[in-house]
Amino acid sequence: MARRSGILTVHPDGYGFVLADQPGMPDVFIPSRAIRPALHTDRVEVECRKDARGRWEGRVVSILSRGLTQLVGRIERVGRTVQVVPDDPRIGQRVGIPGGAEGGARSGDTVVVRILSYPDGGQRFTGKVERVLGDRGELTTEVEVVIARHILPTAFPPALLAAAERVHRRGIPAGEIANRRDLRGISLVTIDGETARDFDDAIAAAPAADGRIRIWVAIADVGFYVEPGSLLDKEALARGTSVYFPARCLPMFPPTLSDDLCSLRPNEDRLAVVAEFIVDRSGTVSERQFYRAVIRSRARLTYTVVRRMIVDSDPAARRDHVSIFPTIEAAAEACRRLQSKRQARGSIDFDLPEPEIVLDMQGGPEAIVRSERNFAHQMIEELMIAANEAVAQYLARHKRPCVYRIHEPPSPDRMLEFGELCKHLGLAVRFTQPPRPGELAHIVAAVRGRPEERWINHHLLRSMAQAVYDTKNIGHFGLASKCYCHFTSPIRRYPDLMVHRLLVQGLEGEGHPPKLGSLQSMAEQCSRRERIAMEAEREMAKVYAAYFLRDRIGQIYAGVIAHVTKAGFYVELADYFVEGFVPIATMRSDRYCFDPQRLQFVGRRQGTTFAVGDRVRVRIEEVKVESREVRFVLDLS
Repeated sequence: MARRSGILTVHPDGYGFVLADQPGMPDVFIPSRAIRPALHTDRVEVECRKDARGRWEGRVVSILSRGLTQLVGRIERVGRTVQVVPDDPRIGQRVGIPGGAEGGARSGDTVVVRILSYPDGGQRFTGKVERVLGDRGELTTEVEVVIARHILPTAFPPALLAAAERVHRRGIPAGEIANRRDLRGISLVTIDGETARDFDDAIAAAPAADGRIRIWVAIADVGFYVEPGSLLDKEALARGTSVYFPARCLPMFPPTLSDDLCSLRPNEDRLAVVAEFIVDRSGTVSERQFYRAVIRSRARLTYTVVRRMIVDSDPAARRDHVSIFPTIEAAAEACRRLQSKRQARGSIDFDLPEPEIVLDMQGGPEAIVRSERNFAHQMIEELMIAANEAVAQYLARHKRPCVYRIHEPPSPDRMLEFGELCKHLGLAVRFTQPPRPGELAHIVAAVRGRPEERWINHHLLRSMAQAVYDTKNIGHFGLASKCYCHFTSPIRRYPDLMVHRLLVQGLEGEGHPPKLGSLQSMAEQCSRRERIAMEAEREMAKVYAAYFLRDRIGQIYAGVIAHVTKAGFYVELADYFVEGFVPIATMRSDRYCFDPQRLQFVGRRQGTTFAVGDRVRVRIEEVKVESREVRFVLDLS
């Protein structure tokens, strides 16, 4: 029997998996009988061994730390007993509310409960009502439910706000500019989305000798203002990342820093850490140098404006930005070279569009569309990847500590399953064991534009490990990068701030490097917070999608089958970038059988098939905002 530790993830059906702390270790399956008294999100130790099929299975032997400090649920009163039924089916146990801890809640109310005691060693699962939420199904209530369910902080403590205000008032200290390289004469610009408020990065580019291009990537010097161990630093580490919702941001730092002092706003002096390098004709990066600087962004550009300048060759857009067009043009050429080089080494470019939720004047969803990813997005991505690699390589080469962004190769078992799925869809796929990134990149390129593209990309992504932060460098499989870190977003990601500190310390040679154990603990914390933020953002998108469709019940739309399961299939609407589920039980025109080999349904009498990529018409039948469910029925008229 082996022992491992990790985060417990429970399925609504009762069983679970432990996601191992150590990179490279497979997940451990935990049968429902072997989970208690642990709860979903607890960090646990398990005793495990391989089953007859070679998969790891185990049981929880100890709870190392509790992940759940509060939950959302519904009050139920039975006689004198008050209980809360958790909203999240993965929790699976009711919470007892002692007398006087009801907080004025009545039976049927949705509440936020703070956990008082956990079900362990004969102890009851109890809690105290902290807050009574509004009517379920209303947008404002559901937003609060998502925030509470994922235990996301919504406000900063007064002492921390005061500390941020003191830092803001000091601004750039007199004499600091003299200690830095002055880049205020360089045509640096920020390029972000229309609604962005915090600007981490600015870029500039200029031709150099022999057809080469010099690049400057200037990143907000958050580390200058936020000292390790300070109130601001501790809160940022606890949050780990900013969380972005359609109408709201839960920032890692107070707005006085994130939206002002540390944000590279146009025409204002700002402190930055700069990665400067050369890109040659082949896309090779050389002559890397890093330093602290003072900059002054020339313009706050959007992806749309840059696309018009570069892709559309719009004379008006170029004329409006005539002084900075040369830097954009040079950056675009550098992007093409870097992109070509990265693709040649096998980097996987997934095309998994995200929903963009367009809000009306009242903050409700007016439309949901596919988010645009144009050449301007790619340009910034390529320059940021190059800067991230350059910093990671510098720290590794000089044997300095670093918090790497690592991505493990996929497991052989998952790749075999993925290969079988592809074959059933008529795709001839070949890859070695373990697979090389380029082999998977070839699959992604081969399905581009095909009806099953999104399905293939989705399942390939699910077959791969999740990228995490670690002090040990094993490379980044998806990017086909041997050495990678996150350096470019210290306003919104704590690992980037850590890398800034490690880089500056390495450049200036001051102080002792932090202990690896401490860095590793912080890296694991950041990985956990990133997962929580991603789950919250995805759930919030589902809230807005359901709320958007609830007034459209009965309407008929064209769509395409995006996913198929044995219970039915998901249809993505053509007019809106939202999905709904068509249960096979509602298709009464025939008796349909699920073909798991070809991932399709086949009618027994008429032979009609429904498979990934098929175009269909559906009627919106039912929408449950509180459970994020959208149900369609086929329109066969």
